[in-house]
Amino acid sequence: MEKASWTIFWNEYSSDTYLYGSEIEFVARNEVHFKNDLMPPGTVIKQWYSLTNYQAQRIEPSLPIIDGESRYRIKVNVETPDNQGCLIRLVFLDRYEREAGDFTVRGKEAEFSCPLKTYSYKMQLINAGMKEFTYHSVTIEEIEKQK
Repeated sequence: MEKASWTIFWNEYSSDTYLYGSEIEFVARNEVHFKNDLMPPGTVIKQWYSLTNYQAQRIEPSLPIIDGESRYRIKVNVETPDNQGCLIRLVFLDRYEREAGDFTVRGKEAEFSCPLKTYSYKMQLINAGMKEFTYHSVTIEEIEKQK
């Protein structure tokens, strides 16, 4: 059985992106330069969703459907000067869009599983003290179950 793997890129639409004072340059599908000297730490820079309301948000889901039965590995490919802070936070939501749990990635790679009552989730790129970075991609892959 082949394990599933998904790559998440930063698409060009600016919805759910922190734009105030930001300079964003879309060089290629897997290369987005972001700079903002005035953005406070803890700010959510960009969000991606596994489930959207197209009528309201005008965006399509960009995250894979995952379940609470499996374990996953997330790999973050973001370049920051001096390896300054960049956080990826996964927020798991139940069917009523209430938070059912969360998981924060502080490095380049981590393993996680989502709560069983997860109905959808969102991924947030959070500023942890950086002024600029280059976003390439985030990869989520299913970890094969041990037999």
